[in-house]
Amino acid sequence: MDTQLVPELANNKHALAAKEAISKCVHCGFCLATCPTYNLLGDELDSPRGRIYLVKQVLEGHEPTAATQSHLDRCLTCRNCETTCPSGVPYSHLIDSGRALVEERVPRSSFQSAKRKALLTVLPYRKRLAPLLALGRMVRPVLPSGLKASVPVAVPEGVWPEARHARRMLVLEGCAQAAITPQTNTAVARVLDALGISLIAKEKSGCCGAAHHHLNEQDKALRLIKSNIDAWWPDIEAGAEAIITSASGCGVMVKDYAHLLKDDADYAQKAAKVTELTKDIVEVISAQDLTVLNQAAASVGKVAFHPPCTLQHGQKLPQVTERLLVKLGFQLTQFDDAHTCCGSAGTYSLFQPEISKKLLRNKLNHLLGSKPDVIVTANVGCQLHLQSGSGLPVKHWIELLDAALARPSGTN
Repeated sequence: MDTQLVPELANNKHALAAKEAISKCVHCGFCLATCPTYNLLGDELDSPRGRIYLVKQVLEGHEPTAATQSHLDRCLTCRNCETTCPSGVPYSHLIDSGRALVEERVPRSSFQSAKRKALLTVLPYRKRLAPLLALGRMVRPVLPSGLKASVPVAVPEGVWPEARHARRMLVLEGCAQAAITPQTNTAVARVLDALGISLIAKEKSGCCGAAHHHLNEQDKALRLIKSNIDAWWPDIEAGAEAIITSASGCGVMVKDYAHLLKDDADYAQKAAKVTELTKDIVEVISAQDLTVLNQAAASVGKVAFHPPCTLQHGQKLPQVTERLLVKLGFQLTQFDDAHTCCGSAGTYSLFQPEISKKLLRNKLNHLLGSKPDVIVTANVGCQLHLQSGSGLPVKHWIELLDAALARPSGTN
C-alpha cells in the first residue's frame, strides 16, 4: 500500500515509521476475523485495516478528528492481527506511531488529560501505588461489590531465597505487579533456586515503560527504559544469563527495547543486548531439567490457563506454557477462543471500560464453561481483570510450581 507523505511530515519520525509499516499492508482483510473490537463493534474503522486507513489519511494530509482518535484509542494492541497477517505488518508499531501523530493534532478534553496524568503519576511507580493499594484494602470490606472486586486481596509474599548459585539471572521487578502481586516474582525466584539459578532484583529497575509509551508520553517511556538498562548493565557485563519477565505485557515491551532505541547512539547497542537477553519465565523453565518439579500437579485439580495476548501474539510464544504444564502433569481444561483478548490490555480497562467488560464476560464464559478449579495466567493485568469477575482463584501459573516445591515430599 503506497502512501504519499505531505511535505510537513517528511521528516516526522512517527510519520516515517508509519509509512514504512503501511507499505507492507496488502489490504487483504485477514486481520478482521481475529480483531476483538471489530468482532464486538462491527465497524471496520475499529479493525486493524480500518485503523491503518485512518493513519494513512493523516499521513496524506487529511486532518484527524476526535473520531479518528477514538477509533485508534479503542485498539487493544493485542497483536492478534499480527499473528493473522500474511504480510508481516508490524501493526503494534504502526498504531503507536499513528496515535502519536493524532495526539499532536487533536487535543483531549481536560477530564481525559487529567485522568491520564493521574494514572501515569501513580501506576508506573510501585512506591506510590503501594500506599494507595493498602488504603483500598483497608476499606475493601465496606465497598460496594463492584468496587470490592477491583481491589485485590493481599497474598503473603514469602521469602526470596539467598543468591547462592553460580548461574544468575536478572528480573524485571516492574511496577503494578511488584506492588499488587509481589508473590509472583518471589515464586519465580524460589522455583529458579530449586533449578540451580539465583534470581537478582535490582532496586533501581522499575516500570518497563509500557504505560507511558502506549499513552503517548513516549519521551518519558524512553527515560524509564534507559533507567532499567543502566540498572542492569553492570550485571550484564558481569555475565548475567538472562533478564526474566514474569508479566508478559512487560516482557513484550522489554523485548522491544532494541527497536525503540535503535537510533540512539548511546543506548542502541545496550538495548539490543537487553532485548537479546530478555526471556519470559516460561522460556527459561522449559529449557531446564525439571526432575525436581515432577510432582508439581499433585491435588491441584483442573486448571484453566488463560494465555495473555502479549505472550501468544506479542512474544510469539503460543502453547509454550500449556505444553510445560501438561508435561508437569497438570490437567488443563480446553475452551473456545483462547486466542482472544480478555479486555485488560494494560490501562485499556480504565479508559474503555464498556468494551473491556464485554470482552471480560465473553472470556469468562469460555473459561468457566470448562469447569476449572483454578484459573492461571502469565500477566498481572489479565490476572486482576479475570479475578474481578470469575469467583475463582486466579493466579500466575508459576505459583502452582512454587506451591509444589513448598509441599513436603510424598504429600498431596
